[in-house]
Amino acid sequence: MTQKIKVNTEIRLDQFLKWANITDTGGQSKILIQSGQVKVNGVTETRRGKKLKANDTVEVAGAGSFMVVM
Repeated sequence: MTQKIKVNTEIRLDQFLKWANITDTGGQSKILIQSGQVKVNGVTETRRGKKLKANDTVEVAGAGSFMVVM
């Protein structure tokens, strides 16, 4: 099941992982993203600065699926 995560403004992928409590630090987010364990809308994303929009779905290996809600 996809968990909805509410954000107040446009957010980068690495910031979103911290905001959603998937990682504790920006460094952890960077490692997770660069190791290919994160997908955005079904496509593996390795850019931590990727801008997320409303209704984007972020899948994290071992953590689940999350939808960006604004």
